[in-house]
Amino acid sequence: MKRVFKTRYFSRWMRKTELTDTALCAAVTEMEHGLIDADLGGGVVKKRVGLAGRGKRGGARTLLATNKASRWFFVFGFEKNDRANIADDELEGLKDLAEQLLARTEKQLNEAVLEETLTEICNDHKVQSQKPHL
Repeated sequence: MKRVFKTRYFSRWMRKTELTDTALCAAVTEMEHGLIDADLGGGVVKKRVGLAGRGKRGGARTLLATNKASRWFFVFGFEKNDRANIADDELEGLKDLAEQLLARTEKQLNEAVLEETLTEICNDHKVQSQKPHL
C-alpha cells in the first residue's frame, strides 16, 4: 500500500506557493513510473512540480524521502526563481531525515499524523486531505 506524506516544514513552505495536494499525488504517480528528475542518493529524490500558469520548467522543485515503492515523504521545496539548488550540507541533512522517516513503523507514522508532524495526502492514489493552503 502506497502512502504519501508531507512534513510540517514542507507544509509551511507549500502555503506560500500554488501547489496542491492533488499535484503532489500526481507527481508521486509519475515517479512510480520512473519519471524522477534526480536521484540524490540516501533515499532522497528530486521532482519538478508545475505551478499554475508556469508549468514544470518555471515551477517548484520538491525533494522527497522515499523507498521508491510504498513510502513517499515531501520534505523540502523551493521555487526555481528563488534558488538553483540545495547546498551539500542541506543534502546531508535531508539524507539523515530520509533515513529516520523511512525507518518508521506504520504505528509511528500513524502517530505522527495524529500529532500533525506529518500530513498524509494520498494513499493508493486517493487524496486524503484537501485542506486549503492559506
